[in-house]
Amino acid sequence: MTEPTDDTTSAEVAADTESLRARALEALVTARERTTLLTSCVEDPELTAQVSPLMSPLVWDLAHIGTIEEQWLLRTVDGQEAMRPEIDSLYDAFEHPRSERPGLPLLPPAEARRYAADVRARVLDVLEGAAFHGTRLTEAGFAFGIIAQHEQQHDETMLITHQLRTGPQALTAPDPDPVPLFTGPAEVLVPGGPFAMGTSTEPWALDNERPAHRREVAPFHIDTTPVTNGAYQAFIEDGGYDDPRWWTSEGWNHIRRHSLAAPLFWHRDSGQWLRRRFGAIETVPADEPVLHVCWYEADAYARWAGRRLPTEAEWEKAARYDPVGDRSLRYPWGDADPGPQHANLGQRHLRPAPVGSYPAGESPLGIRQLIGDVWEWTSSDFAPYPGFTAFPYEEYSEVFFGSTYKVLRGGSFAVDAVACRGTFRNWDHPIRRQIFSGFRTARSAEIA
Repeated sequence: MTEPTDDTTSAEVAADTESLRARALEALVTARERTTLLTSCVEDPELTAQVSPLMSPLVWDLAHIGTIEEQWLLRTVDGQEAMRPEIDSLYDAFEHPRSERPGLPLLPPAEARRYAADVRARVLDVLEGAAFHGTRLTEAGFAFGIIAQHEQQHDETMLITHQLRTGPQALTAPDPDPVPLFTGPAEVLVPGGPFAMGTSTEPWALDNERPAHRREVAPFHIDTTPVTNGAYQAFIEDGGYDDPRWWTSEGWNHIRRHSLAAPLFWHRDSGQWLRRRFGAIETVPADEPVLHVCWYEADAYARWAGRRLPTEAEWEKAARYDPVGDRSLRYPWGDADPGPQHANLGQRHLRPAPVGSYPAGESPLGIRQLIGDVWEWTSSDFAPYPGFTAFPYEEYSEVFFGSTYKVLRGGSFAVDAVACRGTFRNWDHPIRRQIFSGFRTARSAEIA
């Protein structure tokens, strides 16, 4: 947000304000359209049911989206009185774990819809008069940006719930365009040296992405594309799940205890691998990035292949570093916001695109599909950057720092562009498989 100075005119400030207002409005509307789709494609009994103890009932997500929007945009930014203070604790994600939420006196679907709609109507009035300066929370529309991102993150969570449900197919979307078999190099050399990791300038970046800082990375090779289903099948067929050599002790104990033998939703029938995808059964496509694998599975595959998972810093350098300009880009393809030519984002499709897709989205080093398609596991624990400051509340990031969580980068087909950038950090337990997770591998380069 530009405030008046000797070098800016009131007209320029007004134009900047209207641009921010339009961006915030578009982000909020896009998120709500997706929320509506995800909560209107099934009957009300399915909204209140819990398909897995790992996930909330869809109706909880719907009302939770409304309570967080009310808390930050109406109460905090605009100073309004609480609309429904009696429901605050019901939708506090830290007070009630997901497994307990079906037993709470949740708002029924129709009432949850009305509440979320009433909140949104008031928010749009606030947005109409927003000044976008004055405090860190309002600067450049940050508060509106985090609410749009929050809703899109819950939209992805709700899409995971749809994938876990066992009923008939409720969602449809066109498939990604077919592409020729990828015949490019299997890996790319990323040069060693420093680069700027994180951001101090991205206006809607979250606290764990900040601040920008210098990070030194030794030279390494990284896969040009994510690991495919076909490559992962070779790991399975070679007895990968039966050989403790490839697994950490924790990973080996985990797969033995839970009898894991393939990615989640896969099963073998008549000699071929099939998968369930949003209610439909289909042959596992060999050329798509592998999906629904936990960190332990990704790490074991990498060891089997004689490689390793990239560190988070390596992943970000591969995704953002421009050796010609010696600078870090916002996205692999440059600083422009994502378009449909760059990446598979926003639930435009309900599956990853074949590897080698989106050449317009490749990095300056020639690495593809770093944004969209599948979240990519890294070897790194979730930790704060040097100079980290929690904002606007500790529970967004700080309480999760530590060795309990592994970092994922890059986004998936289920992620909207507003919640995905070259600096965006996701994290989860290394056992999680219901998320839209895949990976690519790396290896250290020999230094002459």
